[in-house]
Amino acid sequence: MRKIYHLSTCSTCKRILNGLKALDSFDLQDIKTTKISAEQLDEMKELAGTYEALFSRRSRQYAARGLKDKKLGEQDYRELILDEYTFLKRPVVVIDQDIYIGSSPKTVEELQQRLNH
Repeated sequence: MRKIYHLSTCSTCKRILNGLKALDSFDLQDIKTTKISAEQLDEMKELAGTYEALFSRRSRQYAARGLKDKKLGEQDYRELILDEYTFLKRPVVVIDQDIYIGSSPKTVEELQQRLNH
């Protein structure tokens, strides 16, 4: 499977996707217009190891909901991501059994090396 979960209005996602070769071989899903299903999230979690690894604390909703003061568990992360698309770290790129989560320079570099060489 080759899939990218992204947000089309996110400048960081756009920049990362523009830097990737073979983009046409991926199924792109804009998570704002096509919500992530529970099955899709569970598949991502299997590759990532935890729902927390997929969770973005940068979401404006994180502070708005007062989540920094709460102790969250795996089920909480799962429910929050399914409830609010901005809680998913973006982009998430799945290539077969490998997953690349977020926009950290290290993650982007690993992804580019995988695709561009």
